[in-house]
Amino acid sequence: MSDEEQTAQDTAQQPAQPAPPQHGAWLPPQPGPWAGAPYAGLGQQVPPARPAPRARVSGWVWPVVMVVALVVGLLGGAVGGALVTAVERNGLGPVSEGLAGVDTITQAPLRAEDGTVAAVAEALLPATVQIVAELGGDDQGATGSGFILDRQGHVITNNHVVADAADGGRIQVVDQEGARYAASVVGRSPVYDLAVLEVPDLEGTDPAALGASAALRVGETVVAIGSPLGLSSTVTSGIVSALQRPVTTGDSANESSYINAVQTDAAINPGNSGGPLVNLVGQVVGVNSAIATTGGGGFGGGSSGNIGVGFAIPIEQVKVTADQILKIGEARYPVIGAQVRTGREDGRGARIEEVVGGSAAEEAGLQEGDLVVEVEGDRVTDGIALIVSIRSHQPGETIEFTVLRKGVRETVAITLRAEVG
Repeated sequence: MSDEEQTAQDTAQQPAQPAPPQHGAWLPPQPGPWAGAPYAGLGQQVPPARPAPRARVSGWVWPVVMVVALVVGLLGGAVGGALVTAVERNGLGPVSEGLAGVDTITQAPLRAEDGTVAAVAEALLPATVQIVAELGGDDQGATGSGFILDRQGHVITNNHVVADAADGGRIQVVDQEGARYAASVVGRSPVYDLAVLEVPDLEGTDPAALGASAALRVGETVVAIGSPLGLSSTVTSGIVSALQRPVTTGDSANESSYINAVQTDAAINPGNSGGPLVNLVGQVVGVNSAIATTGGGGFGGGSSGNIGVGFAIPIEQVKVTADQILKIGEARYPVIGAQVRTGREDGRGARIEEVVGGSAAEEAGLQEGDLVVEVEGDRVTDGIALIVSIRSHQPGETIEFTVLRKGVRETVAITLRAEVG
């Protein structure tokens, strides 16, 4: 493993080497009429409708997650430097108050007794769009999905759907009736795999209602809406298979995002990326972002299609990231400045390989060799779970690590810093 360790800068420049089968992987956009932008389909605000149990940082480890050394919370340093955002254009985002300055909806469009898949589809299809973005010089090289965030014409989608077109490339949004509208990128986050688009011609259109993933229960019905394989306005349904599932997506270090995902068996395929995952009262609870695959044949020759294991970014994280992008044109994520190995591990915790000089981790007293076993009282079993746990908080928060240091259990309080990405 030591030969694979890298600094954050090395990690951002060199692709990791995943070994098939690839799990939690998004598919890169493929040229051609059936191209899907990476899988359409990956929190903290909005009080839950009913109390949710305190989440345990899952110890679930994908058998073949990329085995690389990453700087915890620093993934995306090079990505952040290359990020094309509104800040680079004018220093500010379009809405100084963020989400508080736009017209979003939280009121459920359906009553619980009216909650059927058909009713959800009727309520959400008008607010769900197809995204067509330039890829490799082809104006229609990538397709994905999205949903209308507010009455000001902002649309949420995955970063990987529009990343190739973000720097002046052509992006179009297609509504339920097939009408096409020009769109531009307000800002995007490779780390959280989210992007906010601006579509002036959609101003005044009713947005999708925003719910809370924290209120979900394993086993309840959810609905995925999007444009799999370019088939617009497609509705699939399933259940919540698991909550707070730590997964990593992407096929190289600078394309990876780590998410504490909502897992679902609703059918998600290439082109669903960025579309809404919706509860039975018609509220968006997540953004479809990735699927598990078994590798081998499939769309574009890359990975197989839906096998009933899909992942969505919790809507709480979507709100936080969208708020930042609308305010300042860019997204920020929390960092501690410590290197940890991700990959196949024994489930005992996340081993700190290196502490960056002058970092928050060093100032807090975290040391090389520490085994992180808990964050804020929640169990941590590996490096991915640690990264996901950190990224479920916000820069400026102080969080408590429980570590084993030479066999002695100790606590370390770390104040998170911010990185653009």
